[in-house]
Amino acid sequence: MGNFNTTSQESFILVGFSDWPQLQVFLFVIILIFYSLTIFGNTTIIALARLDLRLHTPMYFFLSNLSFLDLCYTTSTVPQLLINLHGLDRTISYGGCVAQLYIFLALGSTECVLLVVMAFDRYAAVCRPLHYTTIMNPFLCQTLAIVSWGGGFINSLIQTSLMMAMPLCGHQLNHFFCELPVLLKLACEDTGGTEAKMFVARVVVVAFPAMLILGSYAQIARAVLKIKSMTGRRKAFGTCGSHLLVVSLFYGSAIYTYLQPKGSYSESEGKFVALFYTIITPLLNPLIYTLRNKDVKGALWKVLGRGTDSE
Repeated sequence: MGNFNTTSQESFILVGFSDWPQLQVFLFVIILIFYSLTIFGNTTIIALARLDLRLHTPMYFFLSNLSFLDLCYTTSTVPQLLINLHGLDRTISYGGCVAQLYIFLALGSTECVLLVVMAFDRYAAVCRPLHYTTIMNPFLCQTLAIVSWGGGFINSLIQTSLMMAMPLCGHQLNHFFCELPVLLKLACEDTGGTEAKMFVARVVVVAFPAMLILGSYAQIARAVLKIKSMTGRRKAFGTCGSHLLVVSLFYGSAIYTYLQPKGSYSESEGKFVALFYTIITPLLNPLIYTLRNKDVKGALWKVLGRGTDSE
């Protein structure tokens, strides 16, 4: 027995997917491929947004932030998961666990806020088109980005600090990284008051932003339905629909993991759900936003054309 905030034990053991040894080789190959594609896709979005002047708009500024966020988000867990699946090392130090918990929660919380900001950007573009450039000026865009990142890291600091104050029994985590619900399962004293505070903080950063996003898209849908041109409707719904799909994928898994009672949380199911929001969602984000986007396709061909010409 030991406390999370002491050095009575040197490390945790991450069980990972060792309960399913027949899946480990398959998961290793698939996750490695997905991780490589995630790095490539999100790096490409960031590079194109910086190189092409047509993409110097609020939408792509926030998309670049999202891509950079996803790069950090998936990198905070996947390399260790690959090592775990390879059977090289299944341990993580107390300090490493605290750092991983803090970084992962900070990045996840930041994405919750950033998706709200992106929904507001689409609301301004569709519902206030004549005033869009005035509303979404560079200063406001930079301020909203700073608020997103700052709010995410502050929320994580609160959650991690409360978690570190809890006495934990045992050193085996039935997961592939230091996930908050799994750590809460190790609490060996009645910590109902602390957990209630943590739950309120999670509601603020997960449920409240989701409600704001739904409200924004309700207004967007109302405005789009007033557009007489079918081409205009299709373009508006296509742009906003891709963002709404990203939101649904991210918030669906986040609500399942963080807004259900500790007693009903299934560690086995949680591991597979975690694969979805740590690996699949960061991979899908660049694809969903750019697959049918003519501006991004044009920027990509322009960059490739320059590369060909330079040769």
